[in-house]
Amino acid sequence: MRWPRPRRRPAPRARHHGTAAAPRILALIPAHNEAERIAAAIAALHRQDRPPHRIVVVADNCTDATAETARAGGAGVIASQNNRRKKAGALNQALGRLLPGLDDTDMVLVQDADTTLQPAFLASATAAMHGTVGAVGGIFYGEKGGGLLGALQRIEFHRYAREIARREFRADVLTGTATLFRVATLREVRQARLDGLIGGGTSYYSLASLTEDDEITKAVRTLGYRTVSPPGCGVVTEVMTSLPKLWHQRLRWQRGALENLRDYGWTPVTAPYIIRQGFMGLSVLFLALYLVFTGWMLARGKPEFTAFWIAIGLVFVAEKVVTARGAGWKSQLLAGTLAVELAYDMFQHAVYIRSLWDMARRREEHWRAT
Repeated sequence: MRWPRPRRRPAPRARHHGTAAAPRILALIPAHNEAERIAAAIAALHRQDRPPHRIVVVADNCTDATAETARAGGAGVIASQNNRRKKAGALNQALGRLLPGLDDTDMVLVQDADTTLQPAFLASATAAMHGTVGAVGGIFYGEKGGGLLGALQRIEFHRYAREIARREFRADVLTGTATLFRVATLREVRQARLDGLIGGGTSYYSLASLTEDDEITKAVRTLGYRTVSPPGCGVVTEVMTSLPKLWHQRLRWQRGALENLRDYGWTPVTAPYIIRQGFMGLSVLFLALYLVFTGWMLARGKPEFTAFWIAIGLVFVAEKVVTARGAGWKSQLLAGTLAVELAYDMFQHAVYIRSLWDMARRREEHWRAT
């Protein structure tokens, strides 16, 4: 399949007659049995500096009080019909019903039900939606709690936020926690799928991907739009509270990212992602070699740590401490212990290796709720 060459597209012009009207914002919250969290997500939208014009909860195969709680919070509710395609399928059904009533210059916020937006999110996102920007993703932080595992995830998320800032707020992934799209962009993505220019089915979100947010990022960028995550677009999201939940979440993320790259192939858009995955593989190899060398030194009974190896260790510790600064001093102390974070890194590497192994065996990975 030949992928379209990305080209910088200008923002669509408003089709409103007479004086220009501010674009409307539709907020969509796909939710499966989220009665305990949906009220907080809706309340955060009402507290926005620039509130959405409409909030719709997409109740997907719910067996709890998600729909009733959403209506009590002031949101509309759309129930998915015979959906077996999880989040992507539910969103496609809702977008198919709601987008015909919106103008190209209007915007759609898609956010998770376990996420709350900081008050400046929509104002910051709409301000960033100019020129060739087609979508604006959130900068996610972990909620409180979760013990040691929650702390490690919060450190990880803060590091990711630092990396976004270092890249001048370019979004490599339009996070599923919260992303604001131009309606015109979503329509172009669907048309590109219909035309066979990109895969994933015939609707807005891909039905073939385990990570629909990662895939739609590549779709948007393949069509020539920029994706950004500017300051002010912070969100607070759930952290996994057990290793099995974290394992399934990260395995889905990693496997989905690798499969999306396989499906798109090498293109100007995917090349940086593929190179980054290659560096991830190298980090797995180098850490394994370092641990083997350290174990060999200890097994000899007389470890001889030279100044060179001590310096490498100190640099590693310093990097961990400095990059955890945004998560607070307790997180920095945790990072400084090195051993705990080293174990967390090894966990991430195990996820990477397992994803590659499953892909090589063509083992089907099932979407699991976490």
